[in-house]
Amino acid sequence: MTGTDSDRTVQAAFARLAREHALTDLDRQIMNGFERLMLGRPEISDGTVTVTNICVEAGVSRASYYRSPVAAVIKELMVAPTVARPEVEELRAEISRLKKAERKLRSDKATELRELTDTVNTYADHIQVLTLRNAALEEENGLLRKRLERAADNVTPLKDR
Repeated sequence: MTGTDSDRTVQAAFARLAREHALTDLDRQIMNGFERLMLGRPEISDGTVTVTNICVEAGVSRASYYRSPVAAVIKELMVAPTVARPEVEELRAEISRLKKAERKLRSDKATELRELTDTVNTYADHIQVLTLRNAALEEENGLLRKRLERAADNVTPLKDR
């Protein structure tokens, strides 16, 4: 449902209220404060649609708000699925969703980084073992070549590759 449809729903509910009750200036202040919040144009509050912010925008106490017949209509409107939330609240929900996704991505990245670090350490250990084994084989090869040179009369060496 678009914001315009939502606005019409709010206006229709307030018109019905005006037909059924004699509205006071306080009631009109509350309706104006609520409409400003729903349109995403708060003048005083942070823009979330809460009873406190409606009262702040309307310049009335919470007690006066709850005594007003407008409070019941606003409560009905807030639970109605046909009333769209102001863009500010949608954006806050999106920010919350994105922060949660970012935390998950950071966690996944940290896990992957730990796994890669473990793999690098394992490879480093294998390289060290192979380097030591290679050095031992080169030393053994050198000893065998020296023995071969000493026993040159009995053995014919193969050509180097």
